[in-house]
Amino acid sequence: MTDDDRGWADIHGSWGDAHAELYDLVFTSRGKNYENEADDITRIIRSRRPAAESLLDVACGTGAHLGRFGKAFDHTEGVELADAMRSVARRRLPGVSVHPGDMRTFDLGRTFDAVVCLGNAIACVETVADLRLAVDRLVRHLEPGGVLVVEPGWFPEQFLDGYVGGHLVEEERRIVSRVTHSTRQGDSARVEIKFVVAQPDGIREWTDVFLMRLFTRDEYVSAFEDAGCAVEFADIPWRLGERPHNAPGLFIAVRKDS
Repeated sequence: MTDDDRGWADIHGSWGDAHAELYDLVFTSRGKNYENEADDITRIIRSRRPAAESLLDVACGTGAHLGRFGKAFDHTEGVELADAMRSVARRRLPGVSVHPGDMRTFDLGRTFDAVVCLGNAIACVETVADLRLAVDRLVRHLEPGGVLVVEPGWFPEQFLDGYVGGHLVEEERRIVSRVTHSTRQGDSARVEIKFVVAQPDGIREWTDVFLMRLFTRDEYVSAFEDAGCAVEFADIPWRLGERPHNAPGLFIAVRKDS
């Protein structure tokens, strides 16, 4: 089976235990600060809904942001498609509900003051129709007047075809190498990630591949507006330790009362 033959849920729900184990290690060693990012987003939410008490993190990954949000909000929950990532989040946050679910179809049966979807996860759906389904699901989990914060993927004009990246983490008894290669395939980016891990019991290596749709700003805005939100785009490279092309900014949407 080729990458093109696999559906979105197959690809993005298949991160294995090894990838999930190393996810936070790699990104924090590159300068990513989950606590600062969550605090920035909390300020954005509170600037628009000062009394916000509940938050849902969709595509919450390993729960690193969600754990910090739990310091600021009385009630938090998460949704994560990949079993391995969800398992890490549940171990990290034993008192928090982290639900299995596809962002296009999940239904928790309740609403929240704030919903967030970070890490470019929204761009990992396959089509514009999927994007609209996902945004509608996010908004349906918002209280009227609630705040939705979404980190998009690359816009088409930002994507660097053939981009390569690499990072090395050295610990006392483990060395982790992570290299990436990104190429354009029609309206999507194909991102190949190769890990090599050396430790006392030997060397292991594997390659993961995921697809990221290069949605336009207008496609995002239309999805938010048609789902019943007023939306703005914060055009800033807000993530610490990342190259600007990897940090397109944030969409900030507020669900209308009617």
